[in-house]
Amino acid sequence: MLPQLFDGRHQLGVYHFMLGPGWQEGCKSCSYWADNFNGIDVHLQQRDVSFVVVSRAPLAEIEAFKKRMGWTFKWVSSFGSDFNYDYHVSARPEQVAAGEVVYNYAPSKMTMEERPGISVFYRDDDGQIFHTYSCYARGLDMMNGAYHWLDLVPKGRDETGPHKMAWVRLHDEYGR
Repeated sequence: MLPQLFDGRHQLGVYHFMLGPGWQEGCKSCSYWADNFNGIDVHLQQRDVSFVVVSRAPLAEIEAFKKRMGWTFKWVSSFGSDFNYDYHVSARPEQVAAGEVVYNYAPSKMTMEERPGISVFYRDDDGQIFHTYSCYARGLDMMNGAYHWLDLVPKGRDETGPHKMAWVRLHDEYGR
């Protein structure tokens, strides 16, 4: 699966979107990031970069949510594979129960089976693939254009409380 995602290019950026099998909708925070993804692929392709979003949900579930949100970027399913586990953005139920989860390069007591992340890969001319970068948690902020705008205005992000992103909603749920 991974080699095909390069789509003939040498570099690949992957956003790990929290949408597990059977979920009715994707993570609100991941959706906040994904609202920034439409239209970037044509620019990235000019610099030998392919971009894809991946989730563990089956493709039919991904496609239904993607349609609801009006997104056009490439989004694939890793359902039935270890891909998200290999890059420490998904944890098996038994790992969560035992407190044996690694996230953001450290042991974690996380109670969720899905977390967000970014993985970057390079494919050389011989077809060999290298994992060159990953980031997680608040390290993802650099990928969110809305956050950059909020950082420029007088009140900034204006996030308070124990869960800083509690204000975020799916873009079709604001005003409800």
